[in-house]
Amino acid sequence: MPETLLIFDTTLRDGEQSPGCSMNLEEKLEMARQLDRLSADILEAGFPIASEGDHDAVRAIAEEIRRPVIAALARANQLDIDRAWSALKSAARPRIHTFLATSDIHLQYKLHKSREEVLRMISFAVGYARSLCPDVEFSPEDAGRTDRSYLVECCHAAVEAGATTLNLPDTVGFCLEPEYQQMFQDVKARVPGMERVVLSTHTHDDLGLAVANTLAGIRGGARQVECTINGIGERAGNAALEEVVMAIHVRRDALGVETGIRAEELYPASQLLTRLTGVSVQRNKAVVGRNAFAHEAGIHQDGVLKNAITYEIISPRTVGMPSNQIVLGKHSGRHALMKRYEELGYRLTKPEIERAYTLFTQLADRKKNVYDEDLIALVEEGFDHLPELFTLKLFQSVSSSDGRSTATVALEKDGQVFQDSATAEGPCDAGFRAIDRITKTPGAIVDFSVHTMGPGVDGVAEVVIRARFQGIEFAGRFISHNVVEAAARAYLQAANKAAYELRRTANSPDRSPAPFHENELVNRYFPGGY
Repeated sequence: MPETLLIFDTTLRDGEQSPGCSMNLEEKLEMARQLDRLSADILEAGFPIASEGDHDAVRAIAEEIRRPVIAALARANQLDIDRAWSALKSAARPRIHTFLATSDIHLQYKLHKSREEVLRMISFAVGYARSLCPDVEFSPEDAGRTDRSYLVECCHAAVEAGATTLNLPDTVGFCLEPEYQQMFQDVKARVPGMERVVLSTHTHDDLGLAVANTLAGIRGGARQVECTINGIGERAGNAALEEVVMAIHVRRDALGVETGIRAEELYPASQLLTRLTGVSVQRNKAVVGRNAFAHEAGIHQDGVLKNAITYEIISPRTVGMPSNQIVLGKHSGRHALMKRYEELGYRLTKPEIERAYTLFTQLADRKKNVYDEDLIALVEEGFDHLPELFTLKLFQSVSSSDGRSTATVALEKDGQVFQDSATAEGPCDAGFRAIDRITKTPGAIVDFSVHTMGPGVDGVAEVVIRARFQGIEFAGRFISHNVVEAAARAYLQAANKAAYELRRTANSPDRSPAPFHENELVNRYFPGGY
């Protein structure tokens, strides 16, 4: 019988730390609900000491999501641990996850502490956390570059102090597979009391080895894996949950483990995270990318038509990816529409379904077929998923032969409509500047991408924008048949996020200036990560 592998999802903590992937409390709750539907075993809900917003989000998730273990991160000190427990104590199954760097590189250059001091800190932190919570995880940060004998000492100190899970992170994605596997084998063999402790992986993708190393850790004895939806996370990201789960599903004969993940919720989870963060997955992304089940080469198409197993080791239906073979049209009903939205990762309320159905029938009267891309566009255009301080009421742009463009924008706020115009080198930039003039919070474009979605002239444009407002990056994403309007709406979405957070911070004098801990807050509260 295969052994059960625990899936520890850190999308809401390590994943959310990646630039442009911040989520507010309601968005975190929405993502946590989807992770619960996915049947993740442990949800790491956040890092409560980082900000009041993170603390509140962890507490809200702990109060609502009752099936999985809810974990919160804390550095190896009493203040962090108390703050984590304050957020977690209402959870049905709480876990305090404390960490401390153990590599000589981190000890010398970051902590400025001796090995003996770090051992004492581990013993105190784990022991203190265990006095509050029966489930305690310890991570020796940068375990992959830690002297092996010293790593064994650190793990022994944690186990003696009461750790129930030992996580061995490859913090900087440095390890090769045999090295990572051997580290688990050594700790399992050399640390007394390991029969009472679960070993866990935590890998980063700096060299593109995060998933491979996670599987190596499993072969070395790990029975918990830490991963994120779409592989988001610090720098190049974490091990992608969907890739790890499906590798185990397809190759359980070789790995000897199984998970309790509901695979049909993988694609909806990926789509929801994309919608909440505005960060799209690459087209050739394994398992959930748009091209993961696309076949263009004639020989591949011929094979798939004869038998899909010739070129598909996973059925798209297995991961919840809808087939575009069935296209909705004007004769489709509400039930079919609701089902398709669920497959795309949208859980709409009854009033939202009615609104979507009205927009859908209007579009179906104009188009022969309505594709998934159109349905996503209807939701993006017709519903508010973020607290909107400003709503776009009018957008017009005029371009001239000399390359200059003028955009006129009307935004509504609190029942009042404000209109302004701006001129710039292109219609998109003119629209951004007009929005800045109204919101009084100018942003600088960090990243701007446009993707076409759907076939031929029926296709739509997906615009994803990352913009920096007062030193913090926020993302916006919008889909429309009009590229320039989609860009303006995506930029406004990012501006709304910025205005909302900056206003919320200004109204709370005891909060740090960047509650979404993008770059500055991470550096301040979480040096190095793990």
